[in-house]
This record gives sequence, C-alpha cells and structure tokens, in this order.
Amino acid sequence: MPIAAGSTVTLHYTLRADNAEGEIIEVTTPEEPMTFVQEQDQLLPKFMEAIHGKSVGDKVQVFIPSAEAYGDEEESLYVEYPKSTFIVDGELDEDAIEEGEVIPMNTPEGETVYGVVTEVKLNTIVVDFNHPLAGTDLFFEIDIVQVD
Repeated sequence: MPIAAGSTVTLHYTLRADNAEGEIIEVTTPEEPMTFVQEQDQLLPKFMEAIHGKSVGDKVQVFIPSAEAYGDEEESLYVEYPKSTFIVDGELDEDAIEEGEVIPMNTPEGETVYGVVTEVKLNTIVVDFNHPLAGTDLFFEIDIVQVD
C-alpha cells in the first residue's frame, strides 16, 4: 500500500547534518522506529513529500536545506537576562545557568519555551531560543517498514 494522507507510517531513518557523509544527528533503532500519521502529525513538509506514494521496503534519501527545515539561526533569538531572573527561593540556581544547560522560560503569554544557556557573564546570562537544528541543512536516509 503506498503512503497517502492519513496513512500510519512506521520507518527507520538516519539524520545527518549537511549531506550523506555529514555528522550523524539522530538514528532510529529497531526497538524504537518512528511512527506517525502522514500529513496529520507535524513533521517537516519536505520529509512528508519525500515519502508520499512510497511503499514498504522503499528506501528514500532526502536533502532539506535549513531554510525549509528549522530555518536559519536568528540573532534576535539570543536573549540576555539579568542573573536575578534565575533566583529561586532567594538563591541563584547555579546549576540551571551553566553553559549548555537547557532551561524552560515562560513567555508573556504564559507559554513555556526552552532555550540553551550559551554564555554566563558577570551579571547576565545569554540564552539561545533558536531550534537546536536551526541553520543546519538536513539529510535523511529513510527505510519504510510499515504502512497502514
């Protein structure tokens, strides 16, 4: 059965940065394949297009430039906060503000967004709210294993 809108698809993939020889970003395992509903779950449109019409056993390679994946990295999404923002119960949460830490923050609308601490300065913390794959071209190697 070919993949169509509404199909439940199970597949394995290897995701690399830039091209077929690029650094491996993510790999599914036989124990944990990826399963989703075609054109109903929120996946990259180019990914969905690449597998549309394919069947069990098909292998697909797809290159998705960063602009069509998670976008280019935006300088405006690097935000500097005073360290006082991270005071919890009267104390600075030192563990939460180490470089590389992923921290939850609330928007003025009350939504939780996640950022990565990129720099700890004397009195401020710089947090990057770009998607972790922003600015990265993606290359998928896909193996379709089930279509319902």
